[in-house]
Amino acid sequence: MDEVEPADVRVVGVSLDCADPDELADFYLRLLGGRVLWRRENSVGVRVPGLLLIPQRVEAYRPPVWPGASVVHLDLTAGDALDGPTERALALGARLADPQPDPRWRVLLDPAGHPFCITPFAPSPELLAD
Repeated sequence: MDEVEPADVRVVGVSLDCADPDELADFYLRLLGGRVLWRRENSVGVRVPGLLLIPQRVEAYRPPVWPGASVVHLDLTAGDALDGPTERALALGARLADPQPDPRWRVLLDPAGHPFCITPFAPSPELLAD
């Protein structure tokens, strides 16, 4: 594939709407590691390996409906180990989504209801290098 260089636009993070930014930030910190870059009343910046997540408070927040209504979801790789990381995510406050579309990965819902997948699939490191 050819690489296109934009003049001045780049991804800086992924914002996750929610009712409680602190709860969602703490969930992803415990699940993925990382550090808090800021905590404000309406948002928390969480640097996790490879990404900046920004849980942000939305008044009258309604969780996405699985399947079909999520705008975006995170894909997290765990190599070939799915059961252990899934159990860990559940212990931290995630829940299994229903239905599970494919036995090769697990779809979970974070505490705010956003779907995310734990998958054995990941692009090779060469494809992700800057």
